[in-house]
Amino acid sequence: MSLDPITLSVIQAGLQQVCDEMDLSFSRAAFSPVIAEANDRSDGIYDAHDGALIAQGAGGLPVFVGVMQSSTRTLIEMIAQGKVTAPKPGDIYIVNDPYLGGTHLMDVRFARPFYRGGELFCWLSNTGHWPDTGGAVPGGFSASATAVEQEGLRLPPVRLFKEGELDPEIYAIICSNIRVADQRIGDVKAQAAALIVGEERLTALMDRYGDETVTQAIAELRRRAAQQMRAFIAEIPEGAYQATAWVDSDGVVNEPLAIRLSVTRADEDLIFDFSGSSPPCLGPMNSVRATTLSSVYLAMRHIFPEVPISAGAFEPLRVRGIEGTFLDARYPRPVSGCAAEVSQRIAEAVFAALVTALPDRVTAAPAGTSGNLALGGTDPERRRDFVMYQLSGGGYGGNSDHDGLANGCSTIGISKAPPVEIMEQAFPVLYHHYALRDGSGGAGAARGGLGLDYMLELRRGHAKASFVMDHGRFGPQGVLGGGDGAPNEVTVWQDGSAYTPQHLSKEQDIPLGPGDRVHVRTPGGGGYGDPSVRDRRAVKHDVEMGYYTADQAKDLFGVDLTGNDYIAASENRFRKKQP
Repeated sequence: MSLDPITLSVIQAGLQQVCDEMDLSFSRAAFSPVIAEANDRSDGIYDAHDGALIAQGAGGLPVFVGVMQSSTRTLIEMIAQGKVTAPKPGDIYIVNDPYLGGTHLMDVRFARPFYRGGELFCWLSNTGHWPDTGGAVPGGFSASATAVEQEGLRLPPVRLFKEGELDPEIYAIICSNIRVADQRIGDVKAQAAALIVGEERLTALMDRYGDETVTQAIAELRRRAAQQMRAFIAEIPEGAYQATAWVDSDGVVNEPLAIRLSVTRADEDLIFDFSGSSPPCLGPMNSVRATTLSSVYLAMRHIFPEVPISAGAFEPLRVRGIEGTFLDARYPRPVSGCAAEVSQRIAEAVFAALVTALPDRVTAAPAGTSGNLALGGTDPERRRDFVMYQLSGGGYGGNSDHDGLANGCSTIGISKAPPVEIMEQAFPVLYHHYALRDGSGGAGAARGGLGLDYMLELRRGHAKASFVMDHGRFGPQGVLGGGDGAPNEVTVWQDGSAYTPQHLSKEQDIPLGPGDRVHVRTPGGGGYGDPSVRDRRAVKHDVEMGYYTADQAKDLFGVDLTGNDYIAASENRFRKKQP
């Protein structure tokens, strides 16, 4: 039986819709602001035999595209080996072990088998960022952990739900090891409910089109995704392209970590070789293999967004040279910074390597940090403990067509910062300001987007602040003559005195009392192209909007706005589109 193009397209959209509805259900039912408001979660459908990605929600985090595929494959292998109990209808497995196809411990994955006619057809899976999984630091982002046990509770695949019923003993073990445990039931039930919604919607889709037709469509979509990715790879001139991206430090040893990358087009495939990158580090900035692979995949999704989200899209992408580096973490290396920070440096390295080959598709470096800030303490007014998790955006890199987006979400996802009003309602904090960070975008023919500038104050009680961020030592890279974006800056005010962490963007257990404040200024994006050829009207608009001062405009772009004179060439020069 051959599929006509219309039926194939309808089934493709139907599979996508199943995942989108899972995403929506998950966010609407979750208790934690990081899921309910920030949408730090993802849902997808995975092959029953090899865990290959079939479909993922459009609103899910891109970094989970490859990670959840790897996690599902590992679960399948462990079931086949007898290491994990075989599934029954209604079962839901829980796992957050980073070394079993994961990220960091806060990203908790659920997987539910989907049956047709008594046979396992596929897996439905999702990931949600829990605001706490125990460990030394509230929120899980330990900046100085030297072993994964210090980062929180590590769960191998176990059946949290057995034939539809929550296992009270396993749930009790989880609650006994995490903070604010009474609030977790809302997220657990939301995560499970999203998979049930997926089962209902996928059943309806298959009832309508038939099992054979849907199976055939899935195989064809995977084949076409691989074919399309190879067609785009053919646009890249043959050769090798190198780049280096830097992680500030590992949080323990105050020295930068290098991600060295060589990208080579070999016929229809792309080879990503990370040989020469820094060795495994002592602190929590190691990346597990699944996250490293997924970071490469998501970078290519940024470059070629037309390729459908399917396992086939990853087949032409081959990653080498990570063995023996901090990009292939093995137990017990700490990994809390891998998904939120190191993954973005990996993507940045891919962008920097390929921008000369694909100047019309690749941008300058984005902010490249999730701005992970956690406060954990006690609220005396409400007589309860709290764990607050704040993520934040930054500037996108400029590109051949336009300036970078200001205060965009991180490279790895679509998560947005929870609204200030929600955070102030849920936690004993007050935001003094929450604004764009003026002057932070890298100069260029297309400037980088602006970062974020916010300050929050602890209103009552006592708390400890911890943060794992990056790009504090080096700003996001400008390309093709563009300037770097401003680096990340964190200042903590205690009893009126300013404190800057030794590791700039990484610190933990900083005590805060009423009136103490944390001031964060996130990076701007890198600039694209020669700043001196930026349209003078665009520079004037930037100054009028307060993005740059007149002095910055003169220094960075060569445009004098102190009078009507502009240091520039003719009008035509500014109108000329620069590479």
